[in-house]
Amino acid sequence: MQVTLAAIHAYPSPQAIPLANAYLKAYLTNDEELATTIAVSLCDLFVGDPLEQSVTAILASKPAAVGLSLYAWNRQQALAIAAELRRCSPALTIFAGGPEATADPGGVLAAAPFDFLIVGEGELPFLECMARLATGEALSGIKGIAFLAAAKLCHSPREPVELLDTIPSPYLTSAIDLHNYSGVLWELSRGCSFSCDFCFDFKGGKGVRRFSLERVEAELCHFSRNRVTQVFVLDSTFNQELPRAKAILRMIKKIAPHIHFHFEVRSEFIDAELARLFSEIHCSLQIGLQSADAAVLKGVNRSFNPTDFRKKIALLNETGAIFGFDLIYGLPGETLQGFARSLDFALALAPNHLDIFPLAVLPGTPLAARSVSIGINHLPAPPYTLTSSPTFPLEDMQEATRLAAACDIFYSRGKAVAWFIAVLQALQMKPAEFLGGFQHWLGKEVAGELRESLFSDEEVWQLQRRFVTHIFKQLRRAKLLPVALDHLDYNYHYAAALLAPEPELPTDRELANSDLLALRFSLSPATRLAQFNFEIFDLLEAGTLELREFAACFKPTVSYAAIYPRAGEVFTEPLIEPYYRLLELLDGVTPAGKLAERLAIPPEEAASFLEFAAAEGIASFTT
Repeated sequence: MQVTLAAIHAYPSPQAIPLANAYLKAYLTNDEELATTIAVSLCDLFVGDPLEQSVTAILASKPAAVGLSLYAWNRQQALAIAAELRRCSPALTIFAGGPEATADPGGVLAAAPFDFLIVGEGELPFLECMARLATGEALSGIKGIAFLAAAKLCHSPREPVELLDTIPSPYLTSAIDLHNYSGVLWELSRGCSFSCDFCFDFKGGKGVRRFSLERVEAELCHFSRNRVTQVFVLDSTFNQELPRAKAILRMIKKIAPHIHFHFEVRSEFIDAELARLFSEIHCSLQIGLQSADAAVLKGVNRSFNPTDFRKKIALLNETGAIFGFDLIYGLPGETLQGFARSLDFALALAPNHLDIFPLAVLPGTPLAARSVSIGINHLPAPPYTLTSSPTFPLEDMQEATRLAAACDIFYSRGKAVAWFIAVLQALQMKPAEFLGGFQHWLGKEVAGELRESLFSDEEVWQLQRRFVTHIFKQLRRAKLLPVALDHLDYNYHYAAALLAPEPELPTDRELANSDLLALRFSLSPATRLAQFNFEIFDLLEAGTLELREFAACFKPTVSYAAIYPRAGEVFTEPLIEPYYRLLELLDGVTPAGKLAERLAIPPEEAASFLEFAAAEGIASFTT
């Protein structure tokens, strides 16, 4: 029997991995007889794919049964696919699972022609259902599935797998071929010890089950051998069990130091040693702040101690660990002014980025169960976004949405963390006030909806420069504008160079045997040429010096630099103006010697500089 499991990903990305479906495929190997009679294929689709194209891809393997993974972002598309599959192949068995099927089985079954749903953890009911289908037996009586009988919902819950190591690894069994994907989703545990009212992570139960460290190490070695570059750890709270978290981080440092990891952590479980261990590997942390108002968080069954939060985040900043926060606006009892205060609190702690969302009232959560009684209005279908509440009317939700977009564009996408606080101090403004000003200014500059995805990195940089220039002049801080722009520009160029692929460097023999002045040079695509208002050495050595202090200590003087990646680092090479102009003129067509002659650079000096530029990867030549 052929079974196709289809995943509808939000968009192509390193996180577009059909992990849930691969777990189901891998679990069949626990039954050797069944594994020989049932073939499972995985089908990757994306939100927005044409319906006919999606159905054709699913039916390509001529399956007898098709399973769909339902999430908030793909529910409507999945329902449409199920209906079209039924029309094209009436005898096909069609089923679904995932958070939407688990939270709202009645609604899903009423909306699409599914034969049954897998509700909750899927491995055990999937195996039993496939065994029954393979022999033509009825599915009634199987725990962990839901179906309609005489228009009545039938559902019997099932206990999850107690020992997670009994579930075969989708990676070690090759249920997922890592060569087909650009990233990895890595599940180290299942469940959540917390039960926030707005969240469905706990899936109706409390407690955490964990894969053994032996299993973790085996998968980590597999990732390393297959040259994985990014791993997204799915644990709701990676660091809740501190000794285990530290052991895994040491394991990563030893086995996979080249891989970048993404973790979700809680601040209360951070200590100095953990912060140091995070800083010693390539990783980024996401911390669920949600709100800085303890009373608001208490109303959704969450606790918050602002003093402890600041203390724990300071440990991350001291070690240089990279982290970001989640913020939600529209929580029960919150106001627009309260959201602005949370924004101020968050940005004052210098996160690398903020992910800001409107409250989603998800089916199956305690918040959804009491939403009517507390006056919360929300979209009835995905994404279930709050539209208004007694303390957050519609117009305030719209203003918060615009403020969140301003933060996305200016701060997160603009990679402003290194200089943002210094600019605010110079302007004597709070973050929300500054971003609110940017939002209103941007609304006049750019027509239509404001989303960070609409702008390129360079466009965001130019918007930052224009607004900073505008606000410094408006508030009569024009004397500090040159140093503010220098910090802004340097950090933009540094970030661009950091993300750029490094060029291939010439060998010493190639350099020694070449007449460099006769060659045609081009500036490396990874190299950034920058002109500054102050001496670049002073800018770099001043570090976190306040703008006003910097302007008082140093006199403006034009300086030039090449900023470029090499050997995994970013280098800043100060340049005298003739060398800077020479690099600007490199066009890949004109011999470098003629360009140097035009700038009155002596041939010996030009040849020496070109040799350095080529050896460093600042420029490249063609023979």
